[in-house]
Amino acid sequence: MRYSKSPLGAAFGLLGVVNAEWMDEKWDTIVVGAGPAGIIVSTRMAQAGLKTLLLEAGGPSYGITGGDLDSRRPDWLKNTNLSRVDVPGLYKSIFASGDGMTCSINSYGGCTIGGSSAINAGLFFEPPSSDYDLYFPAGWKSADMKNATQRLYAMQPSTNLTSMDGQRYLQSGYEATRKWLVDGMGWKDVDLNAAANDKTEVFGRPIYDYSNGQRGGPVTTYLQVALGLPNFRLESNVTVTRVERTADRATGVIATLNGQEKLIQLSASTANGVGVILSGGAISSPGLLMHSGIGPVAQLSALHDAGKLAPGIQSASDFIVNEDVGVGLFDNPNTFIELTSPSIQSYTYSYDAPPAGDKDLYLSSRSGPYTFASQTAVFWDTLTRADGSQAVFQGTVDSAGFGEWMDNHTITLNIYGTSGLKSTGSVVLSAPDFKATPDGNVYYSSPTDGLEIASFIHKIFQGLPGAGITPLNIPQGSSVEEIRSYITTASRYARGSVNHFSSSCRIGRCVDGGLRVKGVKGLWVVDGSLLEPLSVNPQFGVMVVAEKGSDTAVEQRDSLGLTF
Repeated sequence: MRYSKSPLGAAFGLLGVVNAEWMDEKWDTIVVGAGPAGIIVSTRMAQAGLKTLLLEAGGPSYGITGGDLDSRRPDWLKNTNLSRVDVPGLYKSIFASGDGMTCSINSYGGCTIGGSSAINAGLFFEPPSSDYDLYFPAGWKSADMKNATQRLYAMQPSTNLTSMDGQRYLQSGYEATRKWLVDGMGWKDVDLNAAANDKTEVFGRPIYDYSNGQRGGPVTTYLQVALGLPNFRLESNVTVTRVERTADRATGVIATLNGQEKLIQLSASTANGVGVILSGGAISSPGLLMHSGIGPVAQLSALHDAGKLAPGIQSASDFIVNEDVGVGLFDNPNTFIELTSPSIQSYTYSYDAPPAGDKDLYLSSRSGPYTFASQTAVFWDTLTRADGSQAVFQGTVDSAGFGEWMDNHTITLNIYGTSGLKSTGSVVLSAPDFKATPDGNVYYSSPTDGLEIASFIHKIFQGLPGAGITPLNIPQGSSVEEIRSYITTASRYARGSVNHFSSSCRIGRCVDGGLRVKGVKGLWVVDGSLLEPLSVNPQFGVMVVAEKGSDTAVEQRDSLGLTF
């Protein structure tokens, strides 16, 4: 299915395609995955004059992407141009539904136009400079990221006040947490992106990449620009199964559309420059590399023995061995802490039947609780170890309880470990289906992480009594060791995934400093795989890396004297 710009620029329509001539065309660049990174990098490639094809395995998401809206929304949104994706207050329902917007990989991901930016909460926090300066390689330090960051801010609106009537809703959890941390423990109340570099005892309001009371993101900004360009094409419901290569050179991709497998080729002029760009995310992109005969020898050997590699890969001599593909996979270890106080009024969003007043507020003026995704407060702290290294911790306050604790005075605090943690895993392929999946080492494979996160929880728990807040699933008087045992033992509340996967194809290891896959010409990765673990939710960082990666690709094309 092809998407094109509407005459008014307000929406794009879904055009029925009887045949697929585009599959027989040759392209200067083929971007695999229409998530936040893929949309940004494909837009920038098209703006640079390249004939650009963006492929997405999933289908429509936002109302603006067309399709059968009624299959993607509750009845109360009928007679609007909105899907469930557009309404921030409905974001949790996406994970509970079977409407095909999440990937068929062994973890949650966005398989739909917009990728993760169409299914997540939309939290939009600028990483501190220290993330780049401490962890990223040369060429990717904070000074190198400034121009990309400025371009992102210029393109992508964001706000900490989502309701169009100028009022803030569901504030009892925010006020209780502020009393606890700011009034009681002396933490700073800051504008979190204005003070992005401060991650020590800071508290503030969530920042979302929303606009006019609706979900924003690259679908509503960058993609709109791309769809107005004659050299850009987006195709959805197209599954790329591998990168086609001749020896060490990418020549195109093998894709499946309507059950038919076909080679989509690169233009000959891109053989040594911009070619295939993988933007499928930190799980899918390493998996695609492995299925293309590029990756750790053990994974490639298993694929080869099962007959899962391309016919041209006859033996191990045809492998492109890169032991760093899929290695270093990171996600934030998460703990749900249920908090109760007489001062708190919880709020649970309803997919089918919002309170009448809240529904009317949203439909009439894009105001009220449904203009945000339930988070009311966010805070960070930093631990400096004896050797000078650091670990950062994040807390996010939700508007409702969870699991066994759902009464009207209970809210959920999510505690994450973020940058500086020591536990990482790998993306692996397991028989019989050989789908990409995280291994068992992502969470708490280093005992240090559990101890440090437990120490952070113990620290902040000391301020709870003064604020009149009681934790329900972890007793307030728990020792550090008792907390460590709780958070590292799997349950509904602990050792959970937040699907913030990153870091599985790191710069300087899996790809070179120009983001080209090591050992392969004309093949790039631009997505969350590249990120070192960040102190904040990864969405902002993914978008900035895509902006910077676009620059890098174009600069290298120009330095090679290639024309398109």
